[in-house]
Amino acid sequence: MSQRYGGKFSPETGENSYQGARRTRAGGRVNFLFLAPLPMVWQAFTSPPAEMFLWLVALADLLLAAWLTRAGQQAHEAYEARKVARRPALPRKILASILTGTGLAIAGYTGFGTVEALLFGILGLVLHFAAFGPDPLVNKGMDGVDQFQNDRVARVVTQAEEHLIAITAAANRAADRQVSSRVERFQHQVRELLRTVEEDPRDLTAARKFMGVYLKGARDATEKFADIYTRARSTEARNDYLALLSDLQDSFSAKNRHLLLDNRSDLNIEIEVLRDRLAQEGIRLDKLDKS
Repeated sequence: MSQRYGGKFSPETGENSYQGARRTRAGGRVNFLFLAPLPMVWQAFTSPPAEMFLWLVALADLLLAAWLTRAGQQAHEAYEARKVARRPALPRKILASILTGTGLAIAGYTGFGTVEALLFGILGLVLHFAAFGPDPLVNKGMDGVDQFQNDRVARVVTQAEEHLIAITAAANRAADRQVSSRVERFQHQVRELLRTVEEDPRDLTAARKFMGVYLKGARDATEKFADIYTRARSTEARNDYLALLSDLQDSFSAKNRHLLLDNRSDLNIEIEVLRDRLAQEGIRLDKLDKS
């Protein structure tokens, strides 16, 4: 079934589809880690049984390191994209560096000897660590906000991101370009609200229903739509779902604007209080500005 092209000037795509998007670091270099150890397969099956076993262990070790590196890079990007985030429970990239060194050491011992194994192991560990760096080792939050509140925000945002991932997966099953584009724009609006709450965790109470109940409802609606649309390609179901997305997007946008206005009002109040206190001490901000 033909689909309408969704390009830069397509009205369904929206000019903000890629606003704030970054190129993922889990790309070419990480993919190379999966390809580099594959010649060991030839080495393994052209060697005696004992050496074959060691070659296969080295191969499995390096492939596991590559998988952990990719997962670690993705977790690091998600950590950097958020204002409030917990450090990964498992330091995948650090563990991948160790496994890379171990795998190369086994390969060096099997193909050459003990000295080469030691050199290969150290070189592999150092180069992997230099190329991909360590995992985030500290929790990231807001100064001046208690850790309990930061943890609450981190949990709710993580749950919201899981809902967004599920929405994307369900929308992709529908295989409709316009639906995918509208879902992408809706998610962009949701993430703007998430970033607003992360910047000021005091907004969590006001936005919690949007980040939990409404997103879960959007996920369930998307999954049901995908089930119906993949079976019958119902235009009515498609139009109803797109209308729902529009309503949700407007609601999230309005809520985000409301929170931003409240935050600005709070800032103005704090500035006025600060001016009054400085005036009591004989300090005028307008005089400082002129000097």
